[in-house]
Amino acid sequence: MSDKKITLIGAGLVGSLAAVFLAKRGFEVEVYERRPDMREENISAGRSINLALANRGIYPLQQVGLMQQVEKMLTPMKGRMVHDLEGNQNLQPYGQRDEEVIYSVSRADLNTLCMDSAESEGNVTIHFNQKCTSVDFENQLLTLKNELTGEECQKPFVRVIGTDGSASAVRDAIHSVQSEHNYAEQLGHSYKELCIPAGTDGEFQMEPHALHIWPRGGYMLIALPNMDRSFTVTLFMPNEGEISFTAIDNEEKLLAFFNEHFPDAVPLLPELNKDFFENPTGHLATVRCSPWHYQDKALLIGDAAHAVVPFHGQGMNCGFEDVSEFDAQIEKFAGDWNKIFAETDKLRQPNGNAIADMAIENYITMRDSVRDEKFLLKSALAFELEKRFPDRFCPRYSMVMFHRLPYAEAQNRGVIQEAILTELTANVDNLEMVDFENAESLVKSKLSEVDLNPI
Repeated sequence: MSDKKITLIGAGLVGSLAAVFLAKRGFEVEVYERRPDMREENISAGRSINLALANRGIYPLQQVGLMQQVEKMLTPMKGRMVHDLEGNQNLQPYGQRDEEVIYSVSRADLNTLCMDSAESEGNVTIHFNQKCTSVDFENQLLTLKNELTGEECQKPFVRVIGTDGSASAVRDAIHSVQSEHNYAEQLGHSYKELCIPAGTDGEFQMEPHALHIWPRGGYMLIALPNMDRSFTVTLFMPNEGEISFTAIDNEEKLLAFFNEHFPDAVPLLPELNKDFFENPTGHLATVRCSPWHYQDKALLIGDAAHAVVPFHGQGMNCGFEDVSEFDAQIEKFAGDWNKIFAETDKLRQPNGNAIADMAIENYITMRDSVRDEKFLLKSALAFELEKRFPDRFCPRYSMVMFHRLPYAEAQNRGVIQEAILTELTANVDNLEMVDFENAESLVKSKLSEVDLNPI
C-alpha cells in the first residue's frame, strides 16, 4: 500500500478537519465514522448542539481557508451574563479589547462544512455507519462493524489516526501493546441540554452577545445563542445527592427546583419538562493517557487523546490545535512518521494535560467564583495590570481564549499571576487601594516578557 495513504477513525470535528489538512498535502485519506452521515440525518438532541470557537480553533480554520465560510455561522459573545436569584443580570466581559470575544457556533454546521471541504479535495472518502472495534498493529488490519447490518470486515491500513473521541478504539489498541497510563477521571457531575426558543417576534429573548450563566455554587445553568435566535441551555449538576440528577425524578420536583433556583429562566423554557426527561444525560470525564502514538503506525488527537470537561470551551479548540501541530510536524519531518508521531505526542501531551486541569478549575469559577466580590476585584486588577504591563501580564482566561501561547505555559504563568493578584488584593476592597508600586515590582520580578502569538 502507498505511503500516501492515511486512515482516520472518526469524522467528527477533529477528524474531518484533519482530513482537510491531509488532503491538501496530497494524501489519500480514508475515514471511517460509526454514526450516520449528519448531513442526511438530524443530529441527536441533547448533546453539545453548539460550541465555543476561540482563537486557537480559528487559526487552523484560517490555515486551510475555511474561516471565511465559518464566519457566517458565528454569534459573538463578549462576556458572561451572570443571572442572580433575583433575576438581576450583570455582564462580566471576557476581555478588554473589541476583538476579545468568543463565538457560539453550531457543532453540526461546522462539522458539515469540514466534511464537505474534505470531500471536495477529491482524495478523501468518508464511510459512515462503520465502527472500528479493534486495531491489529502487527498485521496492520482494522476490524470494522457495520452499524446497520452488524456485519464485520477487516481493512488494511498503512497508518491510522485516532480521532474517534473519548471512547477511542485506537487508544485502546495502542494501550494494549504499549502504555504508561490510560484512564478516564469521572467528574461526578453530568449535564442536560434544554432550549430557550426564539420569542413570538422571532427574535432572541435574552441578550444574544453573551454566554448566560446562572451560578449557584455546586451547580449551574448556562445558555449559548444560536443562529435561529434560540439559546441552547445546559444544566450542570452532581449525579448524586440532595440536589442532583438522581434526586430530580419527576415533573413536580423539576419545576420546584427551577422555580427556586432559576426563577427568571422558567418562563423562557416552555419545553422544560419534555427536554429534561427526554434528552439524554451527558456524563463528564477527563481522559488522560500516555503515549498518544505507537511507532510509525498510529497517533491519537482530539478527544481520543485528551477529552476534557467543557467548562473552558476548549475541547474543539484544543483538538483543532492538535491538527495544526500534526500538520507542522508532517512539514518538518517529511516522510519520517516515527518522528512526526513522536514529536506531535511530545509537544501536545503537556498541553492536553494543562487544559484538562484548567477546564476543571473553570467549572468552580463559573458555578461559584463569578459571584464573589474578591474574584471580581482580582479580575478588574488583572485587566489593569494587563494595560500597564502588556508584555508581561495577561489574564489567564485571555491567554487561553484569545492567544495561542501553549496551554502549559498559560497554566504556569497563571499560577504566578494568581499569587500576585492574591497578594495585591489581600487587604483592599477596590482598585484605588491597590499598591501599584508593589504591583510593578512583583510583575517585573516574577513574570518574564512573553510573545502571546495573537492572530
